[in-house]
Amino acid sequence: MTGLSLHDGGVPHDALMDSVYRRQRHFYDVTRRYYLLGRDRLIEDLAPPRGGSVLEVGCGTGRNLILAREAHPQADYYGFDISNEMLEQARLSARRAGLGGDLTFAQGDAADFDPAGAFGVPQFDRVFMSYTISMIPVWEDAIVHAATLVAPGGRLHIVDFGQQERLPRVFRAGLHRWLAAFHVSPRAELEMYLNDIAAWHGAKLRFERLHRGYAWYAVLDFARD
Repeated sequence: MTGLSLHDGGVPHDALMDSVYRRQRHFYDVTRRYYLLGRDRLIEDLAPPRGGSVLEVGCGTGRNLILAREAHPQADYYGFDISNEMLEQARLSARRAGLGGDLTFAQGDAADFDPAGAFGVPQFDRVFMSYTISMIPVWEDAIVHAATLVAPGGRLHIVDFGQQERLPRVFRAGLHRWLAAFHVSPRAELEMYLNDIAAWHGAKLRFERLHRGYAWYAVLDFARD
């Protein structure tokens, strides 16, 4: 499945993302470090078990997977993205970091990606989504699908833009206008939706508002069978 963007009159989402990142991928990590807050907190919290597996949904340039592999070398790391432009950058970044053989990438849509077909791994001890929910038109479907990819006893980690609840209204309005220019839509319903997912799976939800609500960070802890 190729998702249709809500912002572009029905252009396939993979084509839209390739057009957005064809040039941006070369300087994406340099600029995003200043406002994609909470990513390093998520990476630190992953702590996968020895011999475990980690999947990033919407891996982009590979930046998060590289840092996760360096922080927690005891696990195997996989990532997929809908944009082939970003995947090209991810593979290049992994090689430059000396991790070309340690990270595995594939192209796919977050709503229906098949990791068993792509990687030979059906479920993962840790699945994470870093600033992807706000860019996926069918974001609810993406979360539902990501939850099915978590192995029993595993965790799903999500960090993304919040609603800036404790920041000045003028800042919030300006940020949302600026993000819209990049096809980014913070999801006001995220916490409510994750509560529903937790109830459905019998999982435990931890939800935090970081930096006065600038970013939201959630962890779904799935029970063992």
